[in-house]
Amino acid sequence: MPLGGLGEIGLNMWALEWQGEVLVVDAGLMFPHEEMLGVDLVLPDPAYLLQPGRRVRGVVLTHGHEDHIGGLPFLLRRLAVPVYGTALTLGLARPRLREHRILREADLREVRLGDRVQLGPFRVETIPVAHSLPDAAALAIETPVGQVLYTGDFKLERNPPWGRGTDVERFRQLGEEGVLLMLSDSTNAERPGVSGSERDLEPRFERIFAEAPGRIVIATFASNIYRLQLAVTLAAGHGRRVALAGRSLRNAFRTACELGFLQVPEGLVARLEDVVDDPRLVLLTAGSQGEPVSALSRFAARRHPVVNVREGDWVVISARPIPGNERLVNRTIDNLYRHGAERVLASEAERVHVSGHAHRDELLEMLRIVRPRFFVPVHGEYRQLHAHAQLARQAGIPPERVFLVEDGGVLELGPESARMSQEGVAGYVFVDGLGIGDVEQVVLRDRRHLASDGIVIATIGIDHDTGAVRTGPDLISRGFIDPGLSEELMSEARQAALIAIRGAGRRPDLATLQEAVHDAISRLLWRRTRRRPMVIPLLTEL
Repeated sequence: MPLGGLGEIGLNMWALEWQGEVLVVDAGLMFPHEEMLGVDLVLPDPAYLLQPGRRVRGVVLTHGHEDHIGGLPFLLRRLAVPVYGTALTLGLARPRLREHRILREADLREVRLGDRVQLGPFRVETIPVAHSLPDAAALAIETPVGQVLYTGDFKLERNPPWGRGTDVERFRQLGEEGVLLMLSDSTNAERPGVSGSERDLEPRFERIFAEAPGRIVIATFASNIYRLQLAVTLAAGHGRRVALAGRSLRNAFRTACELGFLQVPEGLVARLEDVVDDPRLVLLTAGSQGEPVSALSRFAARRHPVVNVREGDWVVISARPIPGNERLVNRTIDNLYRHGAERVLASEAERVHVSGHAHRDELLEMLRIVRPRFFVPVHGEYRQLHAHAQLARQAGIPPERVFLVEDGGVLELGPESARMSQEGVAGYVFVDGLGIGDVEQVVLRDRRHLASDGIVIATIGIDHDTGAVRTGPDLISRGFIDPGLSEELMSEARQAALIAIRGAGRRPDLATLQEAVHDAISRLLWRRTRRRPMVIPLLTEL
């Protein structure tokens, strides 16, 4: 059962269950959509895992991206279970756990690529796959009814310039042994051809380093270790110094260096404050998605406390915008040019980025290698899942054996059967400030209402004995209309409230009066302005 990641980008988490024994794969998060006003993070709802009668044997992480490990601290607060992952994956998770003050209690168990771990009725094997960071794994899970294969995020790059490529031969062996169910990454299921190699970027970056007259700024995902390695290698070769901006990038850089996944010459990296004016600086920064408070956004808007864009800078945005972030990225690019950047090279259009996710030809090849009996596309919005399902049929899997599942859907597997069952428990948990789960859909609905039409508060004092109006009505509006510019409208609203109170009968209860005042003011304001502000009557007995 997927608890997240099927129907959206991010939030990846799913559960595999046998007779109450549960294996959880990944614990990701998602950044909020625009309509989720005020929300900082979105998490999968773990309620299904917490129901009585279920025993969670552990969480297995496929790799260290936020959409696969970012929700781990919140999950471990409610579920104290072992967490399995490769060295870099756990290394990237530790700072998050430390921030939430649960690292000491967390039971983190390192596995190597190729290892097998027994978790109750599940035997989990980690298989090397190429992605945009090292130590990424697919999972082959032996269950009592057959083999379940989860590709994780992958592309079919056999020989990357750094790290290990995808172990295609192991996938081929699994296909020959028989795979009951394959779940496969759908992120680029709509994109033709192949994803390309990190090697493809080397000539383009080499040219940038050779031609840039001044500072070079490279923005990428903090955990894109291969892209950081390319920048570091070229900086060393061209006699440039390197500095880092952004907490997430500094953490990932330090972790990758400590674990040996990033090779950095001695003395190459300097404190940002010491080299900010160096015309030969290479600045590595987070914020490639245009996040408003990220280092790159502040750099572009000239609001960073240490380093800001200046004339002559070349800026490379080496990442593809996550769907929905295009406007934020474009705003950042506008600010870079507005404040003096000479050139901004962005994404695949300028050949400064290759995806870490397989394109259609690679997905089709994986399907033909593994030849699963049943197939479920995962990790993507619905149109991407749909495109991947079509590829599966093209690869020869009968349509009745291809399942389009969304969050909360339950797929029941037997040795030779699969069927969709009842819906499970799945949904979003919102993180807003220090609050986790205390923002529900009704709160977001109210926030959208306030944001679109504002608020009008009517305060009225009612005589306890007679029900007559003793004070008010006094009207306060915020975000609706300037009261000083529309005194006539406010006066009409006060009269409408008085008429509603008089018409409510003798000695009505406060709830009835509040409803009458609310309806009267709302009707008047809609008739006069065609707007529907949130109207809140505050009635007090005196």
